[in-house]
Amino acid sequence: MNPKILAALDDHRRVAEALSAAVAPAIESAAASIIASYRAGGKVIAMGNGGSAADAQHFVAELVGRYKRERSALPAIALTVDPSIVTAVANDYGYAEVFARQVRAHARAGDIVLGISTSGNSDNVCRGLVAARDAGARTIALLGGTGGRIRDLVDLAIVAPSSDTPRIQEAHITIIHVVCDLVEEALSADEHA
Repeated sequence: MNPKILAALDDHRRVAEALSAAVAPAIESAAASIIASYRAGGKVIAMGNGGSAADAQHFVAELVGRYKRERSALPAIALTVDPSIVTAVANDYGYAEVFARQVRAHARAGDIVLGISTSGNSDNVCRGLVAARDAGARTIALLGGTGGRIRDLVDLAIVAPSSDTPRIQEAHITIIHVVCDLVEEALSADEHA
């Protein structure tokens, strides 16, 4: 067996085990904030770059579609999916503004804006979160390493206990799935009450 395979799987296991102790309360808080926002008529807006863009889109797909339960569609927007907007804003205002400009268009008080950055230093995510805060939205971030600059910009930072990008991304998708499960369970119960 290739030792690199065993090392990667062992590292994944170690990070997954550390996740429980490190961020379980923050995951619960994130889910509670999203549930409260939805119950008050809000929406979720998500953003990230590269693999984190894919994670933002995945999260939004689970909310608009479904995770495990049949329920009403939940309003959610991924700011990475419209190439016309992304390229126009990048061309006209610079790439650092691609999320902030969209947040200013869509975010309202009571909404949730989620930024995903493995380094915690993505300038466009930082600016998007500042714009969200200025709009009165609650800000949540999925981060890695030390949490970077974003850690201090948001209402709730969930920092994966790793500095290795692949392990951080694996932790983020696990966190997203747990949040989706909690949100869907609560809102499904509301529909069937």
